[in-house]
Amino acid sequence: MSGQLKEVRNRIKSVTSTQQITKAMKMVSAAKLRRAQDAILQMRPYSRKLQEMLSNIVSSVSSDLSLPLADVRPVERVLIIPVTSDRGLCGGYNANVIKMAVQRINDEYATQKSKGNVVILPLGKKGFEYFTRHGYKVVADFWTVFSDLTFDNVRRAAIYAQEGFLNKEFDRVEIVYSQFKNAATQEFIVEPYLPIPKVEQKKGGKNIDFIFEPSMASLLTELMPKILNTQVYKSVLDANASEHGARMTAMDKASENANELIKSLKISYNRARQAAITTELTEIVSGAAALQG
Repeated sequence: MSGQLKEVRNRIKSVTSTQQITKAMKMVSAAKLRRAQDAILQMRPYSRKLQEMLSNIVSSVSSDLSLPLADVRPVERVLIIPVTSDRGLCGGYNANVIKMAVQRINDEYATQKSKGNVVILPLGKKGFEYFTRHGYKVVADFWTVFSDLTFDNVRRAAIYAQEGFLNKEFDRVEIVYSQFKNAATQEFIVEPYLPIPKVEQKKGGKNIDFIFEPSMASLLTELMPKILNTQVYKSVLDANASEHGARMTAMDKASENANELIKSLKISYNRARQAAITTELTEIVSGAAALQG
């Protein structure tokens, strides 16, 4: 009986220690989330407006102007950019991003995959490890972006995708990431990257007429890569905020579960202790009765 009591006491100490760690991790994630949330909320309107402007320009330009980054061609080779985190302990965040990327490949690009024409450019260690382990063609040059999250580091990955598209190494590029909503909610999406998607004109709608200064060709040549770089950076900031929100929520749930487990263990400990006391009392009474008899 004493051995059982000692085991329960050790489990209580172990769970309490774990609860302290999960609470500390929740506080750290909450602090990081505030910074990451501020960054994406400031970036999102700017990025959205740039993408909207770019799509409108691509949709309205004359057919005689060549826009290589908007060139729609038969899809033979595909580049998928899944954005995961470097660390775990964030619930199903990484698993959901990877699952969506794999599902997208199997549903839309199964033929290309069977020919070995699907390439993965992972941003984040978890995605890099998964796709490498499962035999995908992986670009292993950019998965460390979260170790030093700056625009320049993300831009290098974006430029790689753009140059691959221009050189016809890829006919389509898509980004799979988690769009940050709030600390408890993330939306996992597949976003088209290249070719630049066009805006469908509504019936009866007016075409947007832009005035270009300097020429349209020189302006688009300069602007398009910068806007596309910003799009990838926005996706990475979204993913960064989503990661910290998911981890904060996961650690909060873990702390609650630890608290419930501690309560249950304490009840078990008290019951075992009472049973031990009752057994000892019974033995004492029985011994006294035997002496009197």
